[in-house]
Formats: sequence, C-alpha cells, structure tokens
Amino acid sequence: MAAIYSGIHLKLKSTQTPWEDKLKLARFAWISSQCLLPNKEQVLLDWCTNALSGWYSKKHQFSQDVVEGLWHYLNDFLHSRKLHTTLKQGKTVSVRLNMAQLLLDLLEESAYDPTTLSVGVPTLLSVCQGILSSSVVSSIFTTKYELMVSLTVKVCSFACLQLQQASHAGSHQPESTTDTVSDFYPQGDGTLKPELEEDKPKENNLSAHLFELLLQVLTAYLSVQRQQANPNRVWTLVTSQMIQPLVLLRHMLTSVDYVPSHTNLCVSQQLCRDVRVKIDSILQFSLFSAEHLAYYKEDLLPSREVSKKRGTPWTKSPIRPANDLICKLVSCDPPLPYSVMSNTIPLLFKFFLESYRKTRGENEEDQRMLCFSFLTQLIPALDLSPSSLSGFPESWSLALLATESLLNQVLSADIYNVTSDKIRHREVQLKFYRSLVQIFFNQAQPSIPAWYRCLKVLLGLNHLILEPDLDKLLSSAWVAAECMEARVQRARQLMLCSVLQTYTKLRQLPRFFSELLYVICRPSLHNLRPPLLCDKISASIRASVLDTPPSQSLEICSTALETMTTCIIPNLSKENQAEMMKVDGDDNNKERDQEKEDASVMLFSLSQLLHIVLFSLKSIDNASPRPLVGQAQSLMEEMRNILNNLQKLLSAENTSTATSSVQKKQESLEAYETVPLWELKTQEAILLLRYTWREVDTLFYLHCSKYTSLDKSEVLSDASALTNIENLLHPSSASPSCSPVSFVHLKLLTLQHLKKVLYDSASFTEASTAESLNSAARFIIAPDELQVCSEEDGVWDGQMNTVNSSSCRVAHWYVVTTNLSLLTPHLSQEDVSCIVDVLVSSLLRKQSVRGKDLLTVSLISSELLQSAVFVESPSLFSATVGSLTQRILRVLSAAHVPKICSTLKKYQEIQEEEMIMAELWSPLLVEDIKVSSESGQMIVLLSDAQIKELTDLLEIVSSLNPDGLNPRDLQSLFLLLTFILTSASCRSEAPDSGDCTLLLVKLLRTLACLVEGRNFKSVLKVIYGSTLLQAVLSSLLWRSRKEQFSATCSSDWLDLITAMQEFIMCMVQLIIVCNISMHLNLDSFASFLASEEEVAKTGVSSMAIQLLLASLASFFKAITSSLGRSKLTYATLTQVLTRTTSSLEPVVESVLKTQSVTDLNPAFVVDNVTTMLRCELSSNDQTTLRHKMFYQSFSQQVLKEMSCAARPLDFLVSSFHFLATFCKTVVKSGRKKEEEEEDNSETVLFSQILHNVHRLLSAPWLSSSDTSALEPAVQKLLHHLVENITSCQFNQLLLMIRDGLDTCKLWAGNEKGVLASATIVKLLSCCKLPQHCSEALWFFAPQILSALVFLVRSSSQDLSLTSTFTIPIVTVMLTLLRQGKNYIDNSHHVVLVLGALQAVPLEHLTPYVYQPAFLALHEALCVILQCYPQVMVNTAPSFLNVFYRLVASIMQEGRQKGGDSDTGDAGEVHLECSRLVKRMYQYIASTFEGFTRQSAFMVAHYVTELQKVTLRPDIKMHLTEGIYKILNLCKEPDIKFLKAGLAGGVREVFNELHSNYINHYRTQRLGEEKYTV
Repeated sequence: MAAIYSGIHLKLKSTQTPWEDKLKLARFAWISSQCLLPNKEQVLLDWCTNALSGWYSKKHQFSQDVVEGLWHYLNDFLHSRKLHTTLKQGKTVSVRLNMAQLLLDLLEESAYDPTTLSVGVPTLLSVCQGILSSSVVSSIFTTKYELMVSLTVKVCSFACLQLQQASHAGSHQPESTTDTVSDFYPQGDGTLKPELEEDKPKENNLSAHLFELLLQVLTAYLSVQRQQANPNRVWTLVTSQMIQPLVLLRHMLTSVDYVPSHTNLCVSQQLCRDVRVKIDSILQFSLFSAEHLAYYKEDLLPSREVSKKRGTPWTKSPIRPANDLICKLVSCDPPLPYSVMSNTIPLLFKFFLESYRKTRGENEEDQRMLCFSFLTQLIPALDLSPSSLSGFPESWSLALLATESLLNQVLSADIYNVTSDKIRHREVQLKFYRSLVQIFFNQAQPSIPAWYRCLKVLLGLNHLILEPDLDKLLSSAWVAAECMEARVQRARQLMLCSVLQTYTKLRQLPRFFSELLYVICRPSLHNLRPPLLCDKISASIRASVLDTPPSQSLEICSTALETMTTCIIPNLSKENQAEMMKVDGDDNNKERDQEKEDASVMLFSLSQLLHIVLFSLKSIDNASPRPLVGQAQSLMEEMRNILNNLQKLLSAENTSTATSSVQKKQESLEAYETVPLWELKTQEAILLLRYTWREVDTLFYLHCSKYTSLDKSEVLSDASALTNIENLLHPSSASPSCSPVSFVHLKLLTLQHLKKVLYDSASFTEASTAESLNSAARFIIAPDELQVCSEEDGVWDGQMNTVNSSSCRVAHWYVVTTNLSLLTPHLSQEDVSCIVDVLVSSLLRKQSVRGKDLLTVSLISSELLQSAVFVESPSLFSATVGSLTQRILRVLSAAHVPKICSTLKKYQEIQEEEMIMAELWSPLLVEDIKVSSESGQMIVLLSDAQIKELTDLLEIVSSLNPDGLNPRDLQSLFLLLTFILTSASCRSEAPDSGDCTLLLVKLLRTLACLVEGRNFKSVLKVIYGSTLLQAVLSSLLWRSRKEQFSATCSSDWLDLITAMQEFIMCMVQLIIVCNISMHLNLDSFASFLASEEEVAKTGVSSMAIQLLLASLASFFKAITSSLGRSKLTYATLTQVLTRTTSSLEPVVESVLKTQSVTDLNPAFVVDNVTTMLRCELSSNDQTTLRHKMFYQSFSQQVLKEMSCAARPLDFLVSSFHFLATFCKTVVKSGRKKEEEEEDNSETVLFSQILHNVHRLLSAPWLSSSDTSALEPAVQKLLHHLVENITSCQFNQLLLMIRDGLDTCKLWAGNEKGVLASATIVKLLSCCKLPQHCSEALWFFAPQILSALVFLVRSSSQDLSLTSTFTIPIVTVMLTLLRQGKNYIDNSHHVVLVLGALQAVPLEHLTPYVYQPAFLALHEALCVILQCYPQVMVNTAPSFLNVFYRLVASIMQEGRQKGGDSDTGDAGEVHLECSRLVKRMYQYIASTFEGFTRQSAFMVAHYVTELQKVTLRPDIKMHLTEGIYKILNLCKEPDIKFLKAGLAGGVREVFNELHSNYINHYRTQRLGEEKYTV
C-alpha cells in the first residue's frame, strides 16, 4: 500500500511525468478503492485546482486537451456520489481561494467573449453547480462575503445577457456584437445557421444549467447575507455592485418583452418565479432591514421630529439610505433603461411598506409620514416632479404605470390620513398629491389608460385632491376626450363612474353637474364633439340620481335649464341680430354658423343629461313634501318656457327656407342631409325635451295629487292630445326634415300622446278619435320605413344618444315591437301584414351580434316571438301564421311537381284571394295526404335550396306558442306540414345526404309541438288521428324501403327515429286523454302496425324494421303510461296491448339479426325491448310471460355486453333499466311458484347481476363522472333485486361487500374494485329494504364503517388518490351515517369517522381537487350535527379538530398571493369554501349550547391561524362574520382569559378583532345606527 501511495503521489508531483499520464493516474486514484491516499479527496482536488490555476497563470504548460480533461475531471469529481458520501461522513474538503477567483474570472469572460475560453461554458457552469451543491465545498464562497457578492453579480449578468440574446433571436432582430454570446446565439440577421441548428438542444441545456445555477447562487447568497453582522456593509455592497444586475434580471423575468426568451431557452415559469422571489428577498432584507429604520428616519423625516423621537441631539448617520439608494439607481453606469427604472421604483416602495409600515412599537403617524417621505423621494426618479430638471418622462406610459402602482400601494397601506395630515402636518400630503395632479393635467395623456387609473386612485385617497381641477378632469377625461380605443374607453368609464359615486356619497352631485355643464358649454376646439353618454356612464348616472335626494336631482335639472337659457339659446339667436345689423360677409357667416353648430350640439348634450336625470329620479307622490312638489312644478314650467322659446326660434329660422313638402319629410330620412347641422341638432334636442317633458309631467300628475299639470285640459280630456297628434302627423312646412334621432323621438312623442288619448276611455266612441288613433298608430309604424328594417345590418346599444342613420332602423323596430299591445288594435290589416313581413324576414336573416349588449332587428324579432305579448295579439299572431303558411306554399309551388296535386293547383288558382284556408283548403290537403301515404309516391320534389328555405321557416314555426293558434290557423298549418312530410322529397335521385332527413326531423318535431296546442281538436274534425299516424309512419316506411336514408349518418337517423317516436306518443296520448274516438283510432293504428309487421317478415330493409320497432315501442309506451287514468279506458287499452304485443318480438329479432344493428345505438334496441317487457307486464296478470325465453336470452346477452369492454353511457343506463324490469318480472312469476328449480334460477340470476354490476363499476374505463351518472339506474336495479330477496341471497350480497372492502386490495392497486363495493354499499343503504334485510344491513353497518375508516386512512397517504378514491369513500361514509341515524346510536362509530376525516388531505391540492375534498369534510360535519345531536357531548373535541382543519386550510389557501391566483376559478373556489366556514360558525353558534364552553378555544384557534397569514379581503370578510357569531357566545371571563393567555402577536390580532366586534358588529346587532354621510 505504501508503494502505491508513494508512487502515485510522487508521479502527480513529478515534472518528469507527462500531464496526460498524470490525468490518467488521478482518475485511477479517484475511482480505485485500492489506492489509499491519506485525505485523498483533498489531495486530488488540490492537485487539479493547482494545475488549472497554474495553467491560467502561465506557470504550467500543457496542451488544450489536458486543460479540457482537467475541467472534466474536476466536474466529475464535484458531482460524484463518492464525494458526497465522504462529506456526509463528516470529512472536510475545500476549494482554494485561487480557484474561486479563477472561476469568477472565467464567468466574467464567458459572458462577453466565450470564444476565447479554454473550457466549454456548460462545463464551467456545471463545476460551479458542483461547488455550490455542498455546503462544505462551497464554504470558499459562503465564508467570504465579497466573493459571494462577486459570484452573484457575474452569474446575474450572464443570465441577463442570455435573456437578451434569446429575446432578440426569438424576434428575429439584429444583435450587436457586444451583447452576443457567439458560441450559442446566431450572428447577423438573427436566424440560426444550418450548422448551428443541431446545437439547439445544447443551447437549451446550457440555459437550463445557467438558471439552475442562478437559483443556487441566489439561495446561497441570501443565506450568507442573513448571517452578516454588519447591515451597513451589506447595504453598501448591494447598492454599489448588486442592485443594477438584480433589478435588470428581475425586469427581464417579468417583462412581457422577454417572455419569448423564456420559451426559447426552455426556462420554466416556476424557475423564473423562484428566481424572482429570491431577488425580492435579497433586495428587501439588504436595503430595508430593521437596523436601517433609524437611518431612514434621519434621512427622510425632519430633523426636529427625529431628535424629539430619539430624545438626543440629531447626529449625522453613516449612510443616507433613501437618497443614496435613489442616486445609485439614477446615476449608475451604464444607466438603467427607463423601463427597468419604472419597474423597480414601485417594487422598492412595496418592500419599504412591508418592512416599515407596521413596525411594532412605532407611532402610527410617524410610520405614515416616513412612508410618505420615501414616496416623495421616489416620484422624482420617474421625472414626474414639478421641479424636475430632466423635463418629462422618457415614456409617459411606463411612468404612469409606475405611478399607478405607487398610488395603489399608498391607498392599500393607508398612508394618507386626511384628518391627521390637515391638523398635524399642514396638509403636506394633500399639497404633494395636488402637485402631482397638476402635472397630470398640464401634460394630460388621455390616450393612456393608466392616466385615468391614476386619477381614480387619487380620487380614492381624497376627493379634495381633484376637486380644484374638476373642470379640467371633466374636460380632458369626458367632454373633450378623443381616444376611442377600447382599453382607454374602459379605463375612462371606470374613472368617471368612480367620480360620480364619490360625489353621490358626498351628497354633492349638484356641484358635480354644475361643473359638467360649465365644461359642456365651453367653446370646442374641434368641429365635432365625441358622444357625451355611453352605456356604463349612463347606468352610473341613473344609479347616482336614484341614490340622491329628489330635491338635489331637481336642482341639477334647474341648473341645466338655466345653462340653456343663459349660454346656449342666445348663441342660437345671433343670426337674427346680425341680420338686423345688416353686417354680412362670408367669414362672418361661417363664424356664425360654427357658433350655432356648437350651440346646437351643446343643447343636445344638455337635453340628453336632462332626459337621463328626469327619467332616473324618484317620482314625487302624495307623500312628498309640498316644497319638493313646488320645486318640481317650477322646473316643469321653466322647461315648458324653454321649449316654447326654442320652437319659436326654430320656426322663425325656417320660415324663409322651407322648400320641401310635408309628405316628403314624413316618408324619407335622407332629406335631413341637406339641412344645416345646427337646425337638425336643435330639432333633435327640442323633440327629446318635449318627449321628456310630456312623460315626466304625466308621471307627476298621476302619482301626486298636489301637483298641477301644466296643461290640465290635456290630461282631463283628450281634445288637446288629439290636436297634438294632428300637429305631429301634419307638421308645418317650416320645420326641418327629420334626422334619425328626430325620427325616433317623433315616434316616442306620438306614442305618448296616444297613451293619453287611450287613458280617457270615454272618447273611444267618437269616430274622429278612432280615426286619429289609427293615423297615429300608422305614423308610429311608418310602413315605408319599416319595410327597410329587415334589410338593415345595423346594431344599437339601446341609448337614444347613439341613434344614427345606421341604427335608427333598429331603434324604430324596437319602439314598434315594445308597444304592439297599444298599436295593434288601431292598425289596418295592411299595416299588420307589414309588421309581420319585417318580423319573418328578419328572423330568416339570422343576423349575428358581436357585442353582448347590442340590439339588432333579428334579435328584437326573436325576443318578440318568444314573448307573451305576441300571443296576446291574436290578429298579429294569426297574420304571422298566415305569412309563414304563404311562404311555405310559395316554396312548394316553385318546386317540381311530377304529378297533379289538387292542393297546389287550387293554391295557384286562388293565390290572389284572401280566404284560401279552412273550408276550401283542408279537404284538399287531407285528400293529398291520403293519396301520398297509400301510394308512397312523392308529389313534390324539392331542390337543396328549397329544402334549406323550408327548414328555416320550420325553425320559426317551432318557436311559436301552439296555444296561440286559433282553430283555423292550426288546422291549415298542421295539415300543410303533414302534406310536406308525406308528399315532398328531395329532387336528386341520389340517396339523401342529410338535408332531407333534417327537414323530416324538423317537421316531426314541429308537428309534435302543434299537437299540444289547445285547439288541436279542430284538426281531428277533418281527419282521424289514426289516419295521421298511419300517413306519417307509412311515408317514412316507404322512404326507407326505397333506401332514401341509406346515406344518412347514424346521428341524423337516430334523431329522425326519436322525433317520430315523440310525434306518435303525443298523438296517442292526446287521443287517450281527450277520448277522441279512442277505440276506433287505436284499433285502426294497431291493425296498421300488425300489417306492417307481416310485411317485415317478408324481408325488407333494416331501416324500415327499425322504424317499425320504434313505432311499436312508442305506441306501447304511450298506452302503458295512460293505463291508470280511468277504469273506462283500461279495458280498451289492455285489449289493444294484448293484440299488438305479439308483433313486437319478431320485429326485435329482425333488428338484432340485421347487419346494420352495429350502426344503430345499442341503447335504442335495449329501450325497445324494455318497453316490450313493460307492455307485457301491464297487459296481463299471468304468472308466466309469453316471450320468457326471449327475455332470458336477451338478459344474458345484456349482462355479457355490459362489462366486457368500454360501452356508451346511454347503453349502460338502458341495460340497467331492462335488468330492473326483468327482475321485477322474475319476482312476479316467482310469487306463485315454490319449486326448487325456480329458486335456483332466481339465485343464479341474482348472483350474475350482482357480479356483473360490481365488475362494471370496477372497470378501469369507467370514469368518476360516469359512475355518478349510473348510480340512479343501479340503485333502481338494486331496489328490485332486494324487493323480495331471501336471507341467503342477502347474506351473499353482504359477503361480497365485506370481501370488496379490503385494504389489501387498495395496497395491491385495485382501488376501482374497492370503490365499486363501497358504491354498492351507498346505493343499498338508500334502498327501501325488507325488514329482515334492513336489520341485517344495520347490524353489519359498524363493520362496514370500520372498513371504510381504514380505507380513508390508508388512501390519505397518497395524494393522487384524493379525488378518485378518498373523497368518494368519505361520501359513502356520510351516506351510511345519514341513512343510519335511527340505527347507529354508539358515539364510538361517530368518533371513528371523525378520526378518519382528520386524515383526509387538504394541503398541496389543486383547486379542482381541493373543492370536493373541502365540501366532503364540510358535509360530514353537517351530517353529524344534524343526525347525531345526542352524541355531540362526547364527540365535540373530535368534531372541532376536523372543523379547525377546515378553518386553517381555507386560511392558507385564501391568503393573498398576488397575480392571478387571487382571482379566476381558484379564487371562486376558495371564496365559496369561506362561505361554508362562515355558515358552520353560524350554525354552531345558533344550534348547540354545548359549544359555549368551547367558544373561547374556537376564537383562540381562529386568531392563531389568522396571525400567520394575510387573508384576501373577501375571504376575510366571510370568516370574520362567522367568528363574530362565536364571539357572541363568549362571556366576559372568556375575553379576559383570551387576553391573558394568548401570545404577544396573537394577542394583538385578537385585540383588533375584538375591537372591531365591539365597535361595529355588536352595535349593529343591538340596533345602534352607524355614522353615515
């Protein structure tokens, strides 16, 4: 051994030994167990590091291959398992200082010029990782703080360059040579060269190594930093060396611009997040440590305040942290980009607040002022200070985003206390924020959303900050806002809504509106102003006015009217003055026209405001005080006077310029384009004001007897109303042409007058009144304009101010449809037809809507069709049905008719006449239906376009309420649709590809819908119900025999069969319920089915057999569902069933034998066999079934198919229904037989069903949701199985359950089998059992509960089983407890369950797993509270332990995490769980007095958990409300006990909670009023 030792050692030291051999010897020495060098690890490490250091310092000379070999040797050495095993044994291995310095130099070189490196960058990074992976080896860095700082800086810089290069490469931008790493990133155009594309995986591998190393370095540095005893030293090194690369790297990891680089470098989001967290911790703990608080106070607070606080004369501190920190950021070299600066400043403020805002032992006011002073130092760094010498920010968008973040932090941290700032600090904060507002308005940025958000936050701080500049705010952000971008609009509207809400709460809404009116009336710099009101602002104004006292709302209106009188109307009358002065000129005329246009726009804006305020305020009534009524009276008088003045002004202006006729103005909306803009706007404002005045005046008069209408005769008699209608219908020639807005307002005004006339019922007898009403209704309808509505594609948001030439048609249609109940009685048939044409045409267009709250003509028509008002207008409804019928007939008459059709021939003859239905029409339709159904020949051949048109029309017909059809319309429409079904087909000779099938499906469903109409008996007066059934079925059978459905897909074919079954069932049930020739109709249809069954035996198409089977099944189902209605019909129905049941078996067998059954849904066959079986059970009381062998063989086939492979869910449900019915028949037949063989057959069947059910529920392809869907069907099957079960059979079932609930099966991986047994237990406990079975089950229940408890405890150890196994087992336990509340009386079993619940995992779960787990535990506690109150005395501690877990869990999950984790689906899950905890607190407090002794401990647990986290506000609100209920139970000794027994930090939390409880909750509960504005 000595020879081996001395030889290797000497050879490694010898200068004669070649370096290649030395390297080989070193490798051998390391891997060989025979080489026993003393302290071998340190010796070999020192040799390798000395060799590398010597080569780089030119002391040793050897080849590049040896250098690479040494680096690989060092890398393998550091990562070897042997080294880590040695270190775990307590040995010390260290790296020399020169090697650490060499690594730092190489890292710096690799970042800027990796081509000169003698070692690969991945190897270098791996060596660094190896050193840092062990605390012993990394001591060279961790024990020397400066070295650790250098390593952190160099690795961060390297990572920044990598991110920058990857971002440029991902965006294909050219890269500068100074910022590239040439070994790993392309040059020139930024695209990868062909030879470098193969190195892409190496590049990604390098990046992964780099960021893993970065995380290691940051973690190690953070640990070293926390161990430093001198915080000033840490602060100095961080600010001088580290802050620039750290904040730059953090910005790159968070910025959207560098997100592509994360993907290109294959860096996971979690890794980026971990790195950011480490950087944040480094910056916060180094720059804002507790030791630096005194220095920050000396730097930021006035010297006299600091000296007063310290009690000693003020002395200069060794550092000025705030000033020095900002200087380092602003004046670093190279300078930080502005984007990094704007991202860093809010971050530093956040760290400052977290460190110093809630410092214990400090005065609250001092903390606020300290944080505010730091804010005042940060804002100038964004170039936003009023005294800033650098001018304006480099990027307003980034500056405003950073300012928004700072202000939000100020608001959330409660830094600004208005009262304290005013009394103690001479409003220093208010002045600062005011100066900030001055910057915002002097350099307004209304195109940036953050500008509005900053103003919104400042408003939240104190409305006085913005109030002096309220006019600037309203001008820049509302009246004169130009940017219409969606994001800007959204931010602008939210800010304005906040302003409205603030002034509403302050009861200063009149002040706000006075400023708004002042801004509106200022001259505009642009020709056109943007729309004043949008939907959100309008809704906010409505809400604000509703919350404002009526007197203030009326004051707002008075101010608006005064503004009109003083500022607007004089500008409109300037031209008349100019004419009197005879001073004319082109420039003067243009100037006057511009002034009048501005004045008219202002007038219309004020009219809109008046309209929305008056329509939103609370109406005066008999309870209103007389001063308020007088105020309203004066307002309406002033408004009327202004209207008169405006009307005179407009009439005088247009007297000399009127050139068009009145009729033309009424009929055309295009004429307004030739009228001056100011005239149009003035007319729009006048009409809107007139309409508003009329509505409000009438409303006040109707609700307040103290109010006197300004035109009393107009209300008491309708003479003046009729005169007003005539004036509106025949305006003077001096009035300007209608604009789109005026057009709609004229309709509304006329409608208002119409309502006034209708209010006086005495005038209806006068012919003149009726004529006027008819003219008014026709004027509102405007048929010429209405006909264009269906062709328009315009959209409308429902606001009157947005009506224009494109949306006026939609608004007009809206006015018409919403007032049909008033208009329809006064319309002629021609006008009604016009409305119907627009309605049907718009429905056929199916116009799509992009916006959520936008209206279109099609959408309005669709809503009208489904409304109750439409059904209550018989003339309109009948006209709509007639229009649809006419359109259908037009399609049929245009189709190809190869044979003579009396129906279509008659239609062509009398097409011009009105009455083409009823007496003449129906017999022809019936005749053609019979001929087509008997011969099977199609009379009408339709093209694809005609089929599509008919399908669209049927879509409208199916939307009609069948109860609204009168007998004549229903008869004609139903027979016409039946005619299409039996006589129309696709024109092409090829098999139907789907369109014709879809038409047939739509026809059948529409017919089934019409059958349910209350007037359907009118159809059966002209044709028998059996004839209709035969015609429909024979038509479908003829089509199937001719193979017209051969190309139909299986889904369309099943839809057709289902629709046919629905029609047959509806028709048969109608015949039975209404007893309409029941015996005749049912016998006739049964005979027809029997005849078709005979035809089926001869061998026809499989589709025809399937149709016949479906018809038989639906016929039987309709009859069996009506068997118990009356004794009179029972005999007839059973007779029909007996006759036709025998026809079903051969048809079923034919379906099963056909090859196409594989294309058919298996559930269809099973459902029909089930129907056949139920019919046979219903039709006779025999002890044996006639088709028993068939049912037995079918049941065996079903059992075989159920669990052998994955099956559709509907087939499984149908199979369970069949087996349940079959078990019922076996029980029925077994009651009369006592033979042993019969008992054996029942036992065998019982065993087969149980094992197959268990096998199915254990199938791996059956998901949890599928199992839940199957449970009702399985429960029904179990109910029939145990209905007459023997004790032996039930014991067999219990043994199967016991064997299934074995923990060993869970450990073996057969959790599905265990879960299947538990599911059977749950369903069995919910069944109504015979007495002996019930006693056996609940005697056995404790063992089942024990087994379930063991299963829960075992599965809880594996988190992956939580959602798929643990929670379902807990649900089974709850079901057993709930169902066994009358049988389980031992508290031990409840304690066992509670113990199992404590093991259910609630940590480290995704929201989608956490929610069901939480709900399961909560439901368990509810079950125990509700069902076992008698055992709560003994089980209260266990119960509370489980509840404590829920409280602690929701506190952990509901803590503030930042980002999107507090919102979205996860946030909603946690919020719902917090509501459940609140309800549990309330239930405990209100129900069980036994918990009174535990109330103090419940509060103690709550505050202990609360002290650990910072909860989201919404979750904290619910939990606080719950714990307040428990505090109600606490007596004075309990409060003293809590204050004395809780730890310091927890006691502070409790004191705050108890203080809020005393000051707010308890006073509210005792009925004391809170202070309100």
